[in-house]
Amino acid sequence: MPPEREDLQSLFLKIRACRLCADRLPHEPRPVVKGEATAKLLVIGQAPGTRVHATGIPFNDRSGERLREWMGVGPDLFYDESRVAVVPMGFCFPGQDARGADLPPLKICARTWHPRVEAALPEVRIRLLIGSYAQAHYLGPRCRENLTQTVRHWRDYAPHLFPLPHPSWRNNAWLKRNPWFEDEVLPALRAAIRDLFS
Repeated sequence: MPPEREDLQSLFLKIRACRLCADRLPHEPRPVVKGEATAKLLVIGQAPGTRVHATGIPFNDRSGERLREWMGVGPDLFYDESRVAVVPMGFCFPGQDARGADLPPLKICARTWHPRVEAALPEVRIRLLIGSYAQAHYLGPRCRENLTQTVRHWRDYAPHLFPLPHPSWRNNAWLKRNPWFEDEVLPALRAAIRDLFS
């Protein structure tokens, strides 16, 4: 049975006050989410990085610049909460490993909050599934054997779901190895977003 629809802003207040993972984080929790119940586009990322943790603004970093370029939108549309919601798989910065890479998002966030957030966003028409964690959660058995194959078969999920790699600079090599992403996926993604907001 789907969860009852809650007021999104009340739900976000509860999420921002959440301390479920406080004992597993190397810092004080700072959950980062944004959006209004009228949002038609939902961006589902991995987890905040260090800069987003410091500012509380989602995708306020180089990854966000690349993501907005992929989407064909500027900051004005991206940060318009009446049109775009951002809900990562893990709401808090999870810390880094010994190599300086961000740790995976803690699973308790998605289990606890995502069904309730989804129910509180009834107008969403397109979901961007950024990275393997979002794809595994939202596509389940519809995922392919790895992220590359899931993104490669984007037509199986479009126009309502777009699986994407993470826009981090760490994926520059992946983008060079997979030129079809820029040639095929990005034009379709930009067209879908243009149609959504036209």
